[in-house]
This record gives sequence, structure tokens and C-alpha cells, in this order.
Amino acid sequence: MERPGRLEITRETLLEIYRKMVTIRVFEERGLFEVTQRALSGSVHSSAGQEAVPTGICAHLTENDYLASTHRGHGHCIAKGVDPKLMMAELFGRTSGTNRGKGGSMHIADMSRGMLGANGVVAASVPLAVGAGLSIKTRGEDRVAIAFFGDGGANQGATHESMNLASVWRLPVIFVCENNLYAESTPVEYALSVKNVADRGAAYSMPGITVDGMDVFAVYDAAGQAVGRARAGQGPTLLECRTYRYYGHTVRDNPHTYRTVEEEQEWRARDPIKQMRLRVMEEGTLSEFELNSIDTQVEQMMDEALQFAESAEAPDLSELYTDVYVDYPLEQLRRGAGMPA
Repeated sequence: MERPGRLEITRETLLEIYRKMVTIRVFEERGLFEVTQRALSGSVHSSAGQEAVPTGICAHLTENDYLASTHRGHGHCIAKGVDPKLMMAELFGRTSGTNRGKGGSMHIADMSRGMLGANGVVAASVPLAVGAGLSIKTRGEDRVAIAFFGDGGANQGATHESMNLASVWRLPVIFVCENNLYAESTPVEYALSVKNVADRGAAYSMPGITVDGMDVFAVYDAAGQAVGRARAGQGPTLLECRTYRYYGHTVRDNPHTYRTVEEEQEWRARDPIKQMRLRVMEEGTLSEFELNSIDTQVEQMMDEALQFAESAEAPDLSELYTDVYVDYPLEQLRRGAGMPA
């Protein structure tokens, strides 16, 4: 796998990267427990194991930059700065959630953070990010747009149309494929015509880079170069991060009969959080005490997030038709749909 040149990382950035990686892991673990053990309604697509990808990329972004996500979007949201407390309330379907309890796990969005939303439609994030990239260029703004998609989404027509347009218009977009080796239960090698998703970048005259998505430093380096190119007006980049989801496609996907226990153990041995801990402690850039303190703080924060979510109110039935398209009176909605008043 290509390993771009090492970029400098400040202590403050290292601490923030580690904090966000741990926050993603704890949020996902708590969310899984709530759904499987306490019958929280809905489903959860856990990104546990993939923490290095969004954190390594979002470390180069500001609130003004855009990010379009996938059905497995909790990690993207947290890495982009969305409040985990509001996210947890959204999972619980409460009015204090990011989307007033109406979006749920797969549709968390926060425009104040440039988070355009998680999305239940495979690869729908890609044209959304390209649209954001076009608005950036049209307005002459200093922003970039990130499109996250999976290895399954890499084969969607919308992905290829979007990459083509982004290249033709030299848009400030970074296409990030989180290749966790399985499109639900289909192994990537069954459906991919090339060795690497990043190989397809050549077809659209953009750099295609494949990195170890379990190594946050490798992701950080590659993302830094891609974001730098985008901000300099040099167009898009296709970045493929080889990673692994620890759990099933959803919480209902259990047991995972399409992959072996040995494979799962092999990838867990390369855990991105453990790898980062070992590296920064060996280099002496962060201490074990600092890292353990963050672990404790995140656990406490998640306790507070759960209490906040459980104590919040659910939306009233009178709000069923609000925040859908526009707040037309119910009678008008019924007439427009040909329903009796």
C-alpha cells in the first residue's frame, strides 16, 4: 500500500485525533448495547474498527468544509464535530436529537458543522458532495467537500458520474472509499473489476491512492495531500482506505457466516486505537496517563449522553408532518395527495 510522506502532527492534533477515535468506539459500543439488549427501536450500522479513517481525514477539515456520509455514518459525524449527546438523543428518537428525533441512526445531519447528513441510499453521499464542491467553486470559497462511500458504493453509477464531473470541473472534492472488504455480505473481490478501488482514479484523471485504513497516520498523511490539492484548485482525489468493521452489517447481522473467526481476529489484532496508543507512547509524544485520562473522560461523557437521551421527550404526533418538506397545513397535504380532508 502506498505510504505518502509523513506530515507533521502537533500534540494538540494527536490528542484530538485520539479523543475522537475513542469517542467513536465508545459511542458505537454503547449504541449496539442499547439496540440489542434494551430493545431501542431501529437499527445501527456500527463503524467500530474503522475509526482511523474519518478521524485521520477530518483532522484536516474545518467547520466550513463539507462532508457527506453513508448509512454507517456515526464515526463521520463525530469526527466532523457533531455533538455525541445530540446524536445519542437522535438514536433514541427524541426531540433534543440532531434531527429532532426524526432522522434516527442513518440520517444524522448537522449543517452548522458542515455535516450534510448520513444517508441510507448506497453512494448517495457522492453526488451530494460533488454538488457541494460545485457550490464552493462557483462562490470562490476556501472549502473542500468529502464524499464517504463503501466498497459496494464504488460500483454505483452515481459514483462514476460524480467522479467524472468533479474531474471535468476540477472541483475541490475528496472521494473516500472505506473499503471494509464486504458490501453487506459480498466479498469485495467478487464485485470489483480491478485490484484496488483507487485504481479507478486513473479513468478520471485524478490521483488514486490506497492506504492502510487501520493506521491513522497513513490516513492523515494521504488526506493531507488530497485536501491540500483540493484547496489549491488542483481538483479531486480518490482515496481508498482498507479497513474492517468489527461487527455485522447491522446489529441484526449475527452471526457473520460469510467471514471466518480467524479473519476477524487478524484484523482486530491491528486495532487502530491500540496501534496509535503504542506508537505515540513509543515515540514519547503522548503519555499513557494522558491517553488513559481521555479514555475516562469519554466514558463519562457517554454516560451523560445516555442520560440526556433517556430523559428527553419524544416528538408529539402533531409533528408528524413537520420537517418533511415544508410546513403546509395538514389539509393541504391531504388535498395535494388526493386524500379526503
